[in-house]
Amino acid sequence: MTMTDNQASVIDESTFSVRRTIRIAAPIEKVWTAVTEAEHISKWFGHTVLEGTGAGASGSITFPDYGSVPLRVEAMDAPRMVSYRWGNDDAAGELPDAVDDHSTVFTFTLERVSDGTELTVVETGFDRTSDPAANMASHAEGWVSELDKLVALLEGDA
Repeated sequence: MTMTDNQASVIDESTFSVRRTIRIAAPIEKVWTAVTEAEHISKWFGHTVLEGTGAGASGSITFPDYGSVPLRVEAMDAPRMVSYRWGNDDAAGELPDAVDDHSTVFTFTLERVSDGTELTVVETGFDRTSDPAANMASHAEGWVSELDKLVALLEGDA
């Protein structure tokens, strides 16, 4: 089975945002679980710990080569949208209060399509970081590698 071929991220310098839309050959319920439940997020993104459920839940996400980043669920509308706020380079190392003015917000929006699920991630708030251009470029690349892992995980399981 071949993997779904998805486009790269798009950087919008006028709104300081990064966007990527992908198709996943898996039902929306399965994709929703993969982007909202810590044990499932940990399988493709970074080791995720969340205390509580729904909006207001908080915790961290840890990447092998980077370290731990604070994470908080900002909003949730199952199974269509979940929004997370997380710390970034400017706030690194100040757990758990680093989800602050320098943090960015990423939102996953899910839509049922004929061959599975369309998932769009939009990350905003880069204008509040120390180096918006570098952070947007880094996160744009990050969303390609991380979401490609999500596709591989879900389509490999299909």
